[in-house]
Amino acid sequence: MNQSAAANFNFNPDSLALTEPVPLILHPAEVYINSLGEGSRRTMREALNAIARLLTDDSCDASTLDWSKLRYQHTAAVRSVLMGKYSPAMANKMLCALRRTLKEAWRLGLMSIEEYGRATDIGSVRGKSLLKGRALSGSEISKLWNDCIKDNSNLGYRDAALLAVLIVGLRRSEVTHLDVSDFKPRSRSLTVREAKGNKERIVYLTQAGVRAVQSWLKVRNLEPGPLFYPFNKAQQVIPRRMSEQGIFRALERRGERAGVEHFTPHDLRRTFIGDLLDLGADIVTVSKLAGHASPSTTSKYDRRPEEAKKRAIDLLNVSLSTTSSSSQGAPPKQSKHPKQTQRVQAIPSNLKCPSCKSKELQKNGFQVLADGNKHQRFRCKNCGYVFTPLLSVPN
Repeated sequence: MNQSAAANFNFNPDSLALTEPVPLILHPAEVYINSLGEGSRRTMREALNAIARLLTDDSCDASTLDWSKLRYQHTAAVRSVLMGKYSPAMANKMLCALRRTLKEAWRLGLMSIEEYGRATDIGSVRGKSLLKGRALSGSEISKLWNDCIKDNSNLGYRDAALLAVLIVGLRRSEVTHLDVSDFKPRSRSLTVREAKGNKERIVYLTQAGVRAVQSWLKVRNLEPGPLFYPFNKAQQVIPRRMSEQGIFRALERRGERAGVEHFTPHDLRRTFIGDLLDLGADIVTVSKLAGHASPSTTSKYDRRPEEAKKRAIDLLNVSLSTTSSSSQGAPPKQSKHPKQTQRVQAIPSNLKCPSCKSKELQKNGFQVLADGNKHQRFRCKNCGYVFTPLLSVPN
């Protein structure tokens, strides 16, 4: 939809513009944006800018629109445009920014409670879209890791440490705010202070991750300051905090060198959460490690429902292959040694299905996880659930 809401619904763009500058402490949009965490401010300002442009035919942005003049006809028109232009998740995020800004207008005494109530009486956009991005396989992470190790340069040490931190679920914005003092090698912990929603948390590195960060600190030195530094074109360290874009570009270059399909830093976070849930970790614990405000957010990263769909299709494939062989009169395959029984390794007695808690399990191949090791997969005979517990199996 290329036309603005103003053009579509016969609004007068000039009537919604501020007639004179307003102090920041009295501007609804600025008050709302400044109440957010640093990581959310840019996103919500862009959302409000987009809404302001829709309402004024591109003549206003978030800071020049008079939000107190918005009424139900304006907000309903915005919802209609957003519903057709964006995914449900994005549209609802933008509507949230709109509602919160109007609430600040009411709190500042710029709108009456009746005007605020009517203007915000718009429903959320229904629908669910697939999560963007992808999960990386264990072999892809191994390729990235090995490329950093083989690099044997200061940049390789930095990127190895960066990868070690990102594969335990940190956001890009959180990594940029890490300081040397946040790293505790004895406990293998990182204290994340600039988290989303201003909520601090502690995450833990793998043993290899701790060694990678320690190797990087030998290059960087232990003086106080940001944990990660950028490099200039001459591959020299620049003693300042690394930016989010710098992290993105560093991983992009490393992926190209290692021959890994395009991925983003958030894909490593998605992989971390999905792998933990696949291993049967408690969703509340995973939610705390990921820094989510609610386990319902964590559940969006759960790949197990998709695995259940695959198992359903596999049942159909078995049915089709059985029908095909019987229709062609193909004789069933017989063992060359019918009396010989295969030796099967015993399944650990304490192992249970994460789904139904049954101990009736059978082996179902192997899977390489994010730690780079090969692990035995199991299928539950009772409910058919396939999972990979953290049991190392020799190659």
